Amino acid sequence: MHDKELQEAPEDVCAVTVTGRCINMRKFGKLMKKYSGTKGQDVLKGDIMKRKTIKNKGLALLLVATMAAASMTACGNKDDAAKEPATEIDFADLTGGGSDSSNNDVPEIPAVEESSAEPVSEEETREGMYRSEITNEWIDESLKNQRPIAVMVDNEKTALPHYGLTEADVVYEIMNSTANGRITRFMAIVKDWGKIEQFGSIRSTRPTNIMLAAEWNAVLCHDGGPFYIDDWIAKKYSANFSGGFARVNNGKSREFTEYICKGDLDKKFSSSKYTTEYNEYYQGQHYNFSDSEVDLAAVGAAIDCTEIELPFPHNSSRLQYNESTGTYDYYEYGNAHTDPQHGNAQLTFKNLLIQDTTFKQLDQNGYLIYNAIDSGRDAYYITNGKAMEVTWIKPAENEITIYLNKQTGEQIELNTGKTYVALVPSDSWSDVVIK
Repeated sequence: MHDKELQEAPEDVCAVTVTGRCINMRKFGKLMKKYSGTKGQDVLKGDIMKRKTIKNKGLALLLVATMAAASMTACGNKDDAAKEPATEIDFADLTGGGSDSSNNDVPEIPAVEESSAEPVSEEETREGMYRSEITNEWIDESLKNQRPIAVMVDNEKTALPHYGLTEADVVYEIMNSTANGRITRFMAIVKDWGKIEQFGSIRSTRPTNIMLAAEWNAVLCHDGGPFYIDDWIAKKYSANFSGGFARVNNGKSREFTEYICKGDLDKKFSSSKYTTEYNEYYQGQHYNFSDSEVDLAAVGAAIDCTEIELPFPHNSSRLQYNESTGTYDYYEYGNAHTDPQHGNAQLTFKNLLIQDTTFKQLDQNGYLIYNAIDSGRDAYYITNGKAMEVTWIKPAENEITIYLNKQTGEQIELNTGKTYVALVPSDSWSDVVIK
């Protein structure tokens, strides 16, 4: 099917991907056109076609091409279908397996010299546990289908200390306003939210957060926001709990006293239309995780990074590499960020993703929206004391942000552990300091 046919395809025509997901052909055509070129199309095939679930890249590309061709035939007009029935694809034929390998019609394949590649080790399993789709860490199997929450956490100095933030699997730091020294706000992705005792304090959200929370199929927990969020909250993929969380008497003014406390989320879910499990808008596992420790020096051109300073002037965010833990400790307002909910534990991350992101200011009050749907913009992936230049793509509002090796165009693999993501305003990207 050519580009023009893809663009003019009816709304109900779709291609079935390797994972069984139905992709609207018109949308697929637009994306393929937008991300034309080898790298862009590799990315789309890697994300939309879920190529990342198949280890053998050569076989994966063959499967994508074959499935796309077969689905385009199957989804054509009825007359064409009547003339020639859709071809059934036997994956066993493609891989050389199958229950009946003695078919006389299959030509004999000559012996191939044995590969020198090391044999694939048997995947580790642990009884009653599985590897988290968010961190790749081992967690209780009962959580497997539970959707995460995304919590808006106030980052004004008065709001400190933050309670429970070390329980987050992923933490976003995002400029919340162009006013007040470009103050930032955290959005914390939490998978095992049932164990929360006290988390926050909670504040309002912005349109960008609604897009990012949707990448995880997470329920956004916040307390209101400007009217700019109204259309975003109304999106079908959007799920949110606004306000009504516990109030804690901490001696501060009211805007700093709202926290998610034990039992709050159970009540919220039971009285809402939202399921606690992943729904039809779930995009699948967010990051690719390596089976072994990632050494960026071996993957591509890397530079030393024992400290990174971010251009957030209000709180002076920085992360410093801790050799003893192999993670990056977070600091702001000149001090280590600690969590009194967990014995003043240091907030720390195995992976850092730092994105160059443009934005649009919405009014004179400093409200803004990041252009989170973009492609080919710069970023850094940082882990184990090294930093590597990458690029990022987010194809649509609730689609997953993908990070690519800048040299090879391949989707990067992350180390097992927690991840910090910073959306750095494009006009201050040159002010990022890596030491």
